[in-house]
Amino acid sequence: MRDDPTFVEQIQRELQDVRWLEPAEIRSRARRRSQRKIVVATVVLALAGVSAVAVAAPGKSPSAGAPAAAPARGEITADALLQPADLAQPVAVQLSESGLGEPVRLEDILGHCRTSQALPEGWQISRWSRSQTLLREHPPGVREDRRVLVMQDLFRLTPEAATQVFASLDDLVAPCAQWLSVGPIPAAGGTRTAEVLHRWAVARRGFAGDDAAILQDSLTAPRDVQTGEPLADDPTPILLAVVRVGDTVSVLRLGYESTEAELMQLAVAAATRMCAAANPPC
Repeated sequence: MRDDPTFVEQIQRELQDVRWLEPAEIRSRARRRSQRKIVVATVVLALAGVSAVAVAAPGKSPSAGAPAAAPARGEITADALLQPADLAQPVAVQLSESGLGEPVRLEDILGHCRTSQALPEGWQISRWSRSQTLLREHPPGVREDRRVLVMQDLFRLTPEAATQVFASLDDLVAPCAQWLSVGPIPAAGGTRTAEVLHRWAVARRGFAGDDAAILQDSLTAPRDVQTGEPLADDPTPILLAVVRVGDTVSVLRLGYESTEAELMQLAVAAATRMCAAANPPC
């Protein structure tokens, strides 16, 4: 039996010493972050709203025979998000925050891959957004990092930008189809410089809502750049689902050791919930 811990075991041990924020503190920080953005974003959205509203000419009224259009939905309400009843496991804590003018950030690693090649991240900018994290029960002996069941970001964009999220997916991941990431990592005996090969791809399409896709990063185990020695086992692929219903787009990431089938199932449930917010309505 080997004596030296693997890289994954090292990280797991270090995570046990991390101070995790209490739910109330997370919500407080989220509120402060949203409030700093709200003034500027509100002005921008107000101007955009003025340009989008049709005003009748003086002395004229809309045709009596034309049906009145349903008012467009604006801010995203909490009922458009996944609910605890949609999950197979019990939910202990539900953390949520809302924002304005946020980027539709699919995955930080994917964004870093692009910027490391002098490319823009490529994220579309939303009008309204709402995010949540659902946590499982925390019985004794279960590490904090394994409490996450699902993380969901739900965005409202212009109809054109919402469609463009999916039209640009292939071009977005193409520069990262074979991306070698090099950097320092903690290992037995100190820090070592390691390399990881990332393989980003659009794995599945069209299984939920108006548009849907699974993005996957099949990455290799980190290897010492000098010796070629693997510093950990091959990690589980990174998976995320992107779903569009009307002008709304949802990004879903599941917690520890979840499967693609579970992610697709929740994406279908998310699409159903998004009907409560979408323009046009389902």
